[in-house]
Amino acid sequence: MTDKIKKTQEEWRNELSPEEYAVCREGGTERAFTGAFYDTKKAGTYKCTCCGEPLFLSTGKFDSGCGWPSFFQPIDGVKIHEIKDQSYGMNRVEVRCEKCDSHLGHVFEDGPAPTGLRYCINSVSLKLEED
Repeated sequence: MTDKIKKTQEEWRNELSPEEYAVCREGGTERAFTGAFYDTKKAGTYKCTCCGEPLFLSTGKFDSGCGWPSFFQPIDGVKIHEIKDQSYGMNRVEVRCEKCDSHLGHVFEDGPAPTGLRYCINSVSLKLEED
């Protein structure tokens, strides 16, 4: 089981940029095709911006054409959790970091094999540790 990180909103606000705070702590979304990682091909490990937890590998990344980094699977299902999201009149599944509860993005059932899933993740919620 992952040790949870508990911080006040003020602590998060002091540690994160305004954009990181808006997306990661308030559940916002960066504009499509604007994030640092939507089209990167660099090899490495994508970690949570807020806590540094490894979440996705570049080997699981694919070009979905949606404008955000997309992955067909996380490193370990325990490191993220999914929440039903019916905001804005949509039925979606939100993806959050298990360790710090940071909003990452959403998961959809229109991805490639072997999982058929597309984890559509905000670039600002990730840091890439290159291989």
